[in-house]
Amino acid sequence: MSEKTITDELRRTASEMIKKSHFSALLGFELVDLEYGEATLRLPMRDELRQPYGLLHGGATASLIDTAMAYACISCLAKDEKSTTIDLTVHYLRPHTDGAVLCTAKVVRHGRRVLTVSAEAVNEQGKLIATALSTYMKI
Repeated sequence: MSEKTITDELRRTASEMIKKSHFSALLGFELVDLEYGEATLRLPMRDELRQPYGLLHGGATASLIDTAMAYACISCLAKDEKSTTIDLTVHYLRPHTDGAVLCTAKVVRHGRRVLTVSAEAVNEQGKLIATALSTYMKI
């Protein structure tokens, strides 16, 4: 993938998009960083996101990953292009109980119609809690 520059305008637009998205706001996602082909999102842990055993719900983790991947894709698309998830495979490696989760997603292949994206979610100590691989289709 060729290196391209992300403009401040695109960063502002992406930051506004995540704040205006009702689902992202409901879960509490924060855009930390956006580069060409890469996005990092943060999810602060709170009681509403816990499953019955007190751990971060797997659905919240998957949503964080999918959203980070979507923003990584957005950073590669032309202004008039959009994409959507085709599939998402998440591997849960460690339970999460306290503190924020950071997810970094990277576009590993940007094809004519399909983008392949990987992601890693880590806790505040930098320990891996989940990995994922996904494909997105341009629409």
